Amino acid sequence: MNRKDWLASLAVDATPTIEDCIEQLGATFPLLYQYKETEQDPQWHAEGDVYIHTGMVLSELYVLLSNEASHITGESRQALILGALLHDIAKPMTTRRKEVKGVERVVATGHEAMGRSYVAHRLLNLELSYSVVDSVMGLVGEHHMPKLLVIKQMGAGEYWKLARKASMELLYWLEVADMKGRICEDLNEQLDLLAQFRLFCEEYQLWKEHKPLLQLAADMAPHLVGLDETTKDMVFARTMRDFEEGDISTFEEGIARTYSYRQGFSEVYVLYGPSGSGKSTWIERFGPECEVISLDELRAEINGDRSNQANIGKILNTARERLKTYLRAKKRVIWDATNLREDFRSLICRIAFDYHAFVTMVVFHKSENQLFVDNKNRSYPVPEMVLRSQLDQLEWPVPEEAHRYWVIDHQGNTIKQSGSFKRNNCDKTTGSINN
Repeated sequence: MNRKDWLASLAVDATPTIEDCIEQLGATFPLLYQYKETEQDPQWHAEGDVYIHTGMVLSELYVLLSNEASHITGESRQALILGALLHDIAKPMTTRRKEVKGVERVVATGHEAMGRSYVAHRLLNLELSYSVVDSVMGLVGEHHMPKLLVIKQMGAGEYWKLARKASMELLYWLEVADMKGRICEDLNEQLDLLAQFRLFCEEYQLWKEHKPLLQLAADMAPHLVGLDETTKDMVFARTMRDFEEGDISTFEEGIARTYSYRQGFSEVYVLYGPSGSGKSTWIERFGPECEVISLDELRAEINGDRSNQANIGKILNTARERLKTYLRAKKRVIWDATNLREDFRSLICRIAFDYHAFVTMVVFHKSENQLFVDNKNRSYPVPEMVLRSQLDQLEWPVPEEAHRYWVIDHQGNTIKQSGSFKRNNCDKTTGSINN
């Protein structure tokens, strides 16, 4: 069976083994070949390595899909199976031995977020809809969160955040399979934590869609009449963010907090994307009236060559000072750089937040294969080894890094939004993975 048909079969009734999955997808996700070599801590995974565990998780998931979760069909079923296969994909990169309280343990710290980053551009090489790609990324990146939210007794706001990144229902079923697909002493306790997670999701109306955001937009709509679309987004996104942080409890508080900004506020668009993502083309179309701070252009200005990486401190300081000047003047600003690391992005976002700017994260999501093709056709291509390094080290952005979050496809179209008033107010069928 060819790959396209094999992937399509996951949406119907296929139950491939771990061997089948690796045969079909190993070339796209080479870390799958390292599952057998990746050990796990015997206290939590007495069954053995990641290969054995993942095979057991898939088997348990198929049992669930034929019984309690038989209502999960089509693309949701496809995403859930791929999420199970890939949920520990970064363990080969992160697994190490560490002494904890005098005992040597096997840990894989951060494998969830690193896994999402690893699959982000590779998933687009496959014959999948974007909703499936987005859903799989959410499952891989957030599969540790259901139990953690319960253990830490987190409030509704943290559940709101999670529901903007992943389907809560699919996360639940993935984690039930994850727990049952291992040998550990506290299985019943782990499953009880997941049962509590489901109850909280249902209580907060987040189980199948992010109903609170739809309700928030509906409640706010009469108060936003006459405002332009960006201002509506600003009021809505700031209120949403304040709810998530636990700073307010009613939408009226959110509206009141934004009155002082409505007469004029700066906007900052922080771009993310490896070389060849289409950032420059998008800027030409979107931002002719914006101030653009380009690190490439600053390298050309200061070093005489946009590819010269010298004087990085001076370049960054110059860029930050220009940003602050524009923010004081309440300008619209585009921060044009690859911004592949979260700490680089957060530094710019913090400056913008300090100046009360409205911040949009613009994420360019193009397949790994297309990135290499398009890089060759750029006016200023980077060496292939540099692009490969970017893809291996990138840290995928998440919605809470900014007020508003846009994902741009290879054609320059916006294919996902978070923090948009219009989308939440008008699209009543939108599920949690697309909010």
